[in-house]
Amino acid sequence: MFETRVTELLGIKYPIIQGGMIWLSTAELAAAVSSAGGLGIITSASFDTRDKLRDEIRKAKSLTDKPIGVNINLAPSTHPVKTEEYIDTVINEGISIVETSGRSPEPHMKQLKQGKVKVIHKAPGGVRFAQTAEEVGCDSVAIIGYECGGHPGPDDTGSMVLIRATLDALKIPVIAGGGFADAHGFVAALALGAEGVLMGTRFMATQECPAHPNFKEWLIRASETDTLITQRSIRAPSRNLKNEPSRKVFEMESRGATLEELLTVTRGTNAQRVYFEGDLDAGLAECGQVVGLIHDIPTVKEVMDRIIQGAEEIIKNKLGAMVASP
Repeated sequence: MFETRVTELLGIKYPIIQGGMIWLSTAELAAAVSSAGGLGIITSASFDTRDKLRDEIRKAKSLTDKPIGVNINLAPSTHPVKTEEYIDTVINEGISIVETSGRSPEPHMKQLKQGKVKVIHKAPGGVRFAQTAEEVGCDSVAIIGYECGGHPGPDDTGSMVLIRATLDALKIPVIAGGGFADAHGFVAALALGAEGVLMGTRFMATQECPAHPNFKEWLIRASETDTLITQRSIRAPSRNLKNEPSRKVFEMESRGATLEELLTVTRGTNAQRVYFEGDLDAGLAECGQVVGLIHDIPTVKEVMDRIIQGAEEIIKNKLGAMVASP
């Protein structure tokens, strides 16, 4: 059950994808998702050398014989590893699925396709970005609604509208992201016409995620109103959990702070302290509104099983009974 063009394209059992999350999408997390029937993704930007990415891919392959993907962020950065080098490493290690994000993958499509890589482009917040991805040859698009953690895009469009609008415009398979964490959301995405879901926040609150216990406990205490979008002033909106740094950035932007001033708070080393040291007011922590639906820290397999079994229950019994009613 739940066979779609996405499961066929990626060679996976269930159309559930763990989105690439900086620092948190490690071999252990990705392998757990893939072993449970979905697609786990390692984030290349977490590694500052090609060798470290190579080693992480090999570790993931030692933990599962199921397909693994790698996220490659194409946004401008000061990262020491060039995008082409990341792609070479991915191809050389036999990875056949790449999630691109940040900007159009067009400049890299020739290299990816020559390496026989299937490309899922993560398109935040706008149908036009998804259309560009299809036009340049991507195999699938993950359309990301305003509810998502991290970067929701510029248009503030929610998933319910965005998914339908994207499906009307594209022929390639569409994966729904932003606001999905359980069986009800999974069924809703499929009912809207998506052929899979992409989840990040739900997988942060799992046993296999490498984040500090303090951070995971913060997630399960948070409500759907406990996030805040910052960095609109520098055209890089980001949804983060509410804490002192996120409120400070919001206030700094309201008075016209420069990028250099904002970086004193938003730099990645501060966020790493949140994730790995459990210092919850050290920096920004990306998180989606769906955090309000997360109340425990199960294994990845438990998350996956709940979604699939719950979806079957919803479709067969609840929705089926409604359709059968006179």
